[in-house]
Amino acid sequence: MTVSLLGAADIRRLAAELDVTPTKKLGQNFVVDANTVRKIVQAAAVQPSERVVEIGPGLGSLTLAILETGASVTAVEIDHRLAARLPQTARDRGVPEGALTVVDADAMRVTELPGEPAVLVANLPYNVSVPVLLHFLETFPYLQRGVVMVQAEVAERLAAKPGSKIYGAPSVKAAWYGPWKLSGTVSRQVFWPVPNVDSLLVGFHRDPQPRGSDQERLRTFAIVDAAFNQRRKMLRQALSGIFGSSAEASAVLESAGVAPTARGEDLTVDDYHRIARVAPKD
Repeated sequence: MTVSLLGAADIRRLAAELDVTPTKKLGQNFVVDANTVRKIVQAAAVQPSERVVEIGPGLGSLTLAILETGASVTAVEIDHRLAARLPQTARDRGVPEGALTVVDADAMRVTELPGEPAVLVANLPYNVSVPVLLHFLETFPYLQRGVVMVQAEVAERLAAKPGSKIYGAPSVKAAWYGPWKLSGTVSRQVFWPVPNVDSLLVGFHRDPQPRGSDQERLRTFAIVDAAFNQRRKMLRQALSGIFGSSAEASAVLESAGVAPTARGEDLTVDDYHRIARVAPKD
């Protein structure tokens, strides 16, 4: 039996049945176009044997497109009504028994994922996309790659390179885990309700070896935050609060091979990591 996807009428019918009105608070904008969800799945190169984690499946349009490939899905949903209804939708649409596992929980609080999925595919709420992505990459080392649909500005920041105006703390923290790149555009018209922002697909591949220990990551991220909290200042000034003074910050930066007169947007994740490694430990 083949999996049949949801159309716009199906999604509105399900929403009415559950008395669900998409809310800004939860960042709910449901995709009502089958071609778009298939495009996301194709961008992620999902294979039949793989297990995929989806964050915020909502009414199930993207979930069904993933399941259509023959992959299995662990879906994390914060809305109890949607989480409870999703298995029935999957059965009604031809999904084989055991292919879908629903986790009824806040994605930011999840610390275990059934089946240890290697792929992340999601339409992420605009208001929590970066924290959720960083939480999943930090918490689940078996996640090897993924493609997510997010607000265009967020996607561009995640994929930004040093030296650009949009390069910031999210760019560096995402790069800690591996490279990111933009993977496609999405029309506003495929959503219900239609959002007032544009969306893009952005993808990542985790580096084969971890960049550093958890302690190194935490130190690196603290330095990144300090650098971008005062991004117009030279690093010797921006990091003086962390290292005690501008002179001490300059000494640490020089030890790491970084010019004290550089600014946060000039540095790669490797540069920040080197600073964290040579910095005095607490």
